[in-house]
This record gives sequence, C-alpha cells and structure tokens, in this order.
Amino acid sequence: MNIAIVHDWLTDFAGAEKVLLELLQIYPDADVYTSIYDREKVPQFAKYKIQTTYLQKLPAAKKLRSFLIPLMPLAFESLDLSKYDLVISNSTSAGKGVLTRPATCHISYCHTPTRYLWLPEMDGRASSSWLRRSVYKKLKNWDLAASARPDFYIANSKNIQARIEKFYHRQSEVVYPPVDTNFYNPKESEIKKNDFYLFVGRFVPYKKADIVIEAFNKLGIELRLIGAGPEEKHLRKVAKENIKFLGRATDEVLFDNLKSARALIFPSEEDWGIVPVEAMACGTPVIAFGAGGATETVVAGKTGEFFGQQSPESIIAAVKKSNPEKYKFADLRAQALKFSAENFRRNFKICVDKMYSEYKAADKP
Repeated sequence: MNIAIVHDWLTDFAGAEKVLLELLQIYPDADVYTSIYDREKVPQFAKYKIQTTYLQKLPAAKKLRSFLIPLMPLAFESLDLSKYDLVISNSTSAGKGVLTRPATCHISYCHTPTRYLWLPEMDGRASSSWLRRSVYKKLKNWDLAASARPDFYIANSKNIQARIEKFYHRQSEVVYPPVDTNFYNPKESEIKKNDFYLFVGRFVPYKKADIVIEAFNKLGIELRLIGAGPEEKHLRKVAKENIKFLGRATDEVLFDNLKSARALIFPSEEDWGIVPVEAMACGTPVIAFGAGGATETVVAGKTGEFFGQQSPESIIAAVKKSNPEKYKFADLRAQALKFSAENFRRNFKICVDKMYSEYKAADKP
C-alpha cells in the first residue's frame, strides 16, 4: 500500500509528535505531510522526508503559526493525496480535513475535536483576539464539515471517544497513545525520593500551573516546574522561594525529576495526558484533577489520588491527605506498562488493518 500520514504541524515536540514517531515505526515507508515544519525544533524527524503546505513559504510562518490557523483548512485541502491507498491523519485540528479520492481509505487518529472551537471553556484561544473571534464561526462550520471526511475514527481515549460522538456525531474505536516505558524505566533500587513535588506542562491557562504555584506558596513545600510558555513571566513573579523553575527540560532531566519527586501534580483536564503515565512508569504517584484522560490512567488509592476542584485549596487538601510512601513500585509500573509503545503499535495496527479491510470489503470504487 501507498500510505500517507498527515500531521497538523511540526513546530514542537509534544504528545502528538511522540505519537507520530510511533506511527512511523509501524509504517516506516509512509510519506508525512504537515502544514508547517520547523526542523530545528523537532530534530527527531531529521531522517524523514516531511512534505509541507504553502504555509511553509510564508514569512515567519514557523514563529507565527498560531496566527495562521484561519488558513489551515485551505492549506490541508490543497494537498494532493491522490496516489495513496491509505491516509492516516494524526490530528487535534485541521489535519483531518484533507481531501482524498473515493478509493482511498482515510482513518483519523483523533486526539480531540478541535478544542478551541468546541470547548471554549477549556481552551479560550478562539476568543483571545478580534481576528480570532471574527473567524470563529466559519472555522467551526468548516471543522464540522471536515469531520465527515475520514472514513473511520480512532480515539485516543474513552474521553475523546465521547467528544467525537457528541460534536462530530461519529463512532470510533479507542487506542491509547504510546508512552516510552523503556526509557522511563528506573530500577526500584535506584529510586531515591526527594522532598519535592513536580509539575510538568506548558505555561498556558488551561494547564493550571497558576493554581499549583498558589497552593505550594501556601504549603511552603518545594515545587519544581518543568515547562515554558507565555505565562512564565507572570508565574515567576508570583512564585515564592520554594518554587523552582527548571525551564524546558531534556528527556534525561525529566526522567531524573520524575523518579525523584514525591508525587506529580496534574491539575489540568486533559484529552488524555502522557505525563501521568510517564510518572507512574518512574515509580511516582500522581495527584490529579479528577476529570478527563487522567481518570483512565490513574487508579485512585493504587497509583495516585484525585482532587475534585481546580483550586489551590483542593490541591492543598489532596497533598496533605496523600502519603506517597504507600504506593508500590510494582503497581505503578504495571499500570504504566498498559500504555507502552509496544502495546500501542500492536493495537493501532490491528485497528487500522480491520478498518482498511472493512473499507475494501464495502467495494468502494
């Protein structure tokens, strides 16, 4: 088969990009298409041939990607995918809207229906400027129309499966994303817990780093934050001396902090959330907001605990109540291994093979 993988954009290395790397392990001969590609920011893809849209040629496109969102629909519709038997879109946004010929099977691995269009209470980017507010309705209408284009959907969690049905009125199968449990794999005898808690994530509003900082300002316990983003200047300003900012961390620094922390604080409502699984793989429990994808990965009382409100007070109560020493390394590792890259590759390929066979059996022209 001729296979194409469509990815929204390649300008940072986060969860969706980790999935893309695993998809290329399953389909090493697939061609990759994306809207904008920043080679310096994602050196992990240096050996692959990445084909881009016309947006790549616009001045400062790599730095101003967020301003080009209104142009994404046309950019993806302009891609010529006519030579492919199978197209897999790995998408949280416009990538699922590519146009394919009738003989091509299009399977969308959906990490969420476009959040800023369908869940503005979680992601307020669509209303953050006059320009974005002015195109919001058109983008939402296009997104709904584009949601009908894939022949099949694979959801990255039951949480997203429910969103796909609610907003797109489409059925889907669930295949959980991959976690590198081989890399995040300390020996139990090597683990030495230090007296600090850890937050990992981008400094953007819905990640809720601000309420974690406020909570630990009051607790007086050391909190380390790994990440960067537009809120960083404000967060540093309000943080007290017990709050440590580690910036963007290498995988090695992240690994070292994950295995050394007393617990990971995970305050956001995520589509799925890779960091809690990485923490559990390192033998570290998770104190998470009890909503979204974390409810499918963290087992209360066995691999972590949940708190009920996204507030400093709720976090403080959960930290005071928690006892990180009660969790067993074997239980934490066993839960994380359910989401290993090996399981992802096997389950994803089985799902795609079944869907492709169904498509061909339907005698499409």
